[in-house]
Amino acid sequence: MNPKDGLNFRWLLRMAWRDSRRNRSRMLLFVSSMVLGIAALVAIYALGDNLRQNIDEQAASLLGADLRLSGNRPASPALQKRLDSLANRRSEERSFASMIYFVRSGGSRLAQIRALAGEYPYYGELETTPAAAGSTFRTRQEALVDQTLMLQYEAQVGDSIKVGEVTFRIAGILQKAPGQTGLTSTVAPSVYIPMRYLEPTGLLQKGSRINYLYYLQFDRKVNLPALLKTLEPRLDAEDLNYSTVESQKESTGRSFRDLSRFLSLVGFIALLLGCIGVASAIHIYVREKLNSIAILRCLGVKASQAFLIYLIQITALGAIGALVGALLGTLLQQVLPVIIQDFLPITLTTGISWSAVGQGVGLGILISVLFALLPLLSIRAISPLYALRVSFESTRPRQGLAQWVVYVLIVLFVYGFTYLQVRSLAQAAFFTVGIGVAFLVLTGIGTLLMRLVRRFFPDGWSYVARQGLANLYRPNNQTTLLIVTIGLGTAFICTLFFVQTILLTRVTLSTSGHQPNLVLFDIQDSQKEAVRTLAQQYGLPTEQLVPIVNMRLEAVNGATAAVARQDSAVSRRIFGREYRVTYRDSLTASERVVEGTWVGTAPGPAGAVPVSLEEGFARRNRLKLGDTLTFNVQGAQVPTVIRSLREVDWNEVRTNFLVVFPQGVLEEAPQFHVLLTRVPSEAVSARFQRAMVQQFPNVSLIDLGLVLRVIDELLEKIGFVIRFMAGLSILTGLVVLVASVLISKYQRLQESVLLRTLGASRRQIFAITALEYFFLGSLAALTGILVALVSSWLLARYSFETTFTPALLPVLAVFGLVSLLTVVVGLVNSRGVLSRPPLEVLRQDT
Repeated sequence: MNPKDGLNFRWLLRMAWRDSRRNRSRMLLFVSSMVLGIAALVAIYALGDNLRQNIDEQAASLLGADLRLSGNRPASPALQKRLDSLANRRSEERSFASMIYFVRSGGSRLAQIRALAGEYPYYGELETTPAAAGSTFRTRQEALVDQTLMLQYEAQVGDSIKVGEVTFRIAGILQKAPGQTGLTSTVAPSVYIPMRYLEPTGLLQKGSRINYLYYLQFDRKVNLPALLKTLEPRLDAEDLNYSTVESQKESTGRSFRDLSRFLSLVGFIALLLGCIGVASAIHIYVREKLNSIAILRCLGVKASQAFLIYLIQITALGAIGALVGALLGTLLQQVLPVIIQDFLPITLTTGISWSAVGQGVGLGILISVLFALLPLLSIRAISPLYALRVSFESTRPRQGLAQWVVYVLIVLFVYGFTYLQVRSLAQAAFFTVGIGVAFLVLTGIGTLLMRLVRRFFPDGWSYVARQGLANLYRPNNQTTLLIVTIGLGTAFICTLFFVQTILLTRVTLSTSGHQPNLVLFDIQDSQKEAVRTLAQQYGLPTEQLVPIVNMRLEAVNGATAAVARQDSAVSRRIFGREYRVTYRDSLTASERVVEGTWVGTAPGPAGAVPVSLEEGFARRNRLKLGDTLTFNVQGAQVPTVIRSLREVDWNEVRTNFLVVFPQGVLEEAPQFHVLLTRVPSEAVSARFQRAMVQQFPNVSLIDLGLVLRVIDELLEKIGFVIRFMAGLSILTGLVVLVASVLISKYQRLQESVLLRTLGASRRQIFAITALEYFFLGSLAALTGILVALVSSWLLARYSFETTFTPALLPVLAVFGLVSLLTVVVGLVNSRGVLSRPPLEVLRQDT
């Protein structure tokens, strides 16, 4: 077939196949860079598919009923009667935080008490050990205790716990309940007791924050949307929220859809790094094929035909790389559920997601072609004269219209992919710009470091060290590329570590020095002095003793909640909560007035009461100075007017409030108190908590040291997930490094022969190579660490509003690890170069 006869596809395929025969092993390296990125995305897509399927299958067991109503106060008798007429079966639950006391070990811990009446759950079950305990405890003076608590206090089935004034026998270990995750059981472990024993516990005190839940199950078919539409006015009037199986499915799916999208973006960054590796590898490959292309042009092959021959090769290799990545991603999918299982309220089963495999393969082919176009376009500029004028013909492609079109297509591809993940035009734009800025910054820092090394070259070093450093400028050495890829992966991991450190430092500072580390709440007015006295007996200071009054908001500038539902000028959400308010005559150390005038004492019984609001709360709800708020304080209407706005430091361990009243108004209202103190050690804390539970069982305690440990565990679990994904970026960078070394192996062979001809020993060449990769890895690690330091400082300064002091030891560890990995990879892949005889180069040249 004459190659001049148009674009004959069969001939182009045959030529692409023949041209690839000598280079197939090397050509596979072109796409090896993107395999990990494809694998990450396929694994994440498959995880998302499996999550959606499992949520659909288990949504009913997540809710445990067909309909759930919840609120901060009990439903009225009229509404309960109405619910009884609708449902075939109904259960009730009272949920609140309280201390429990393990009688045998003497340990105490804040837990989530769940008093249950009825047969709930109707879908799924309370998974317990022994299995029968989930049913038997309902009819006896027994409790189910979360396995986290059982392990922590070495309790056994048959032991006793004290909840308030009542002692319960532990009927079983609670393994799982509807909607519960491993994480929630760590943060707020649950204890189930029968409802009829709730009143005798003495925990239903005024001011206690109790959540009232009602579960309904319908045996007959019910049109729930229509039913809820008729019930909604009454539910709104009683401040009751509702959830159905569909709404639970939607909310759960939305939560993990966000996680899946976030992980997809992290994997996509690794893929983009691989894409740069593809473009770089093909650039080197095209440079090595210039003679072959020029000879084809001499034989009459058109420039477009030569371009298509190599485009077909790249497309085929892209498909192979995508298939390998999809296979690896399918295997990786089996690991991800193990990592995130603690965050899931469902049992996650995994299976092959063919849609995820299809997306991964299609994406791999698309990006291999898209990112290969830039170097491939230079083929069109190669003339037949290049075969004769190899020393003079320029091979650098001119930046014509085609190149700029490819740049635009790459940007549109990144933007389009991001939009499909976040479904927001603005967020997709921010992410695309952020990726571009990150690459530019890394490229700029890498280039700057190289120029500084070149500018201040250490002429006084030994020959081996100077040669190793100078090799960074060797032709075909992708120094800047590798600094960008490995540096970005390093930056991800370091930034994650720094942010985790910032968060933990904030909490640690809150529990260090002379700040309170133990909080006692739900102290009744009659118990105030007795609790203070008990604390003094244990040598504990009273840092704060603050009165708290519960109230509800009835109107804003005369507009009630009913008006707010029809008037967008009034925030609806401001009415849907119970406010915990205090009164005092002065500001605390954690707040300052930023607008208006502080009023510490009520001016008199007549007129509106001057109050102070937290500025963020006021801004979110469109409130300003002079606006009037009418509060319902235990049935009494109290009109108020906003006289000041406060800036509150919520990081301080103090009782901070959204609304503060002056003295002289709420003293006679039903109230409870919060006491803040400081314990010197865990032993004193344990003894004091034991005494509190025995003497004042209704008082709950929060040990901030325990909170710190829980936060540490939480951040560690989240951090591991992100580090796992960020690690793919590091691996991608190393794969690009391997590909770069192997692709430029012949260039290295020539250099090795020249050095050996000049008298260099194998040992010296080995040392030069090791030093070269050490310098390369060091520059990449240093670049990533610099980016991480800057980004972490910006986050600390402007997002977390705290100081940033990086830990030196972990930074040095990351620097050393990345440098070592780079050296090891470089030496392993350079072994063949060091062992080749000098005559081999001469024979290849002839």
